[in-house]
Amino acid sequence: MYAKIYRPRPSAMSSGRARTHHWILEFDTDEPRAIDPLTGNAVSTDTREQIRMTFDTLEEAVSYAKANDIPHRVHGSQEPKRIPRAYSDNFSFDRKLPWTH
Repeated sequence: MYAKIYRPRPSAMSSGRARTHHWILEFDTDEPRAIDPLTGNAVSTDTREQIRMTFDTLEEAVSYAKANDIPHRVHGSQEPKRIPRAYSDNFSFDRKLPWTH
């Protein structure tokens, strides 16, 4: 069973950057989940999939995995290119497209 080390992406529903600055180590599961016939919930007997550890840097997460002999994969993520804009740019004189209502 491999551990997955990744950096979470921001939500597509907002432009906020909260909870995206840490690296997360969590375990992948090998066995499929079963459906509980009584409640209809997906259940698993593997308790390692409940573990989710956060680290400040990628190096800390990788060194923890190596120190505890955990096979791991690093899923890198590209930083989205953010274009800094101000609200006043909407009313700029040299705007490419005119402001209309």
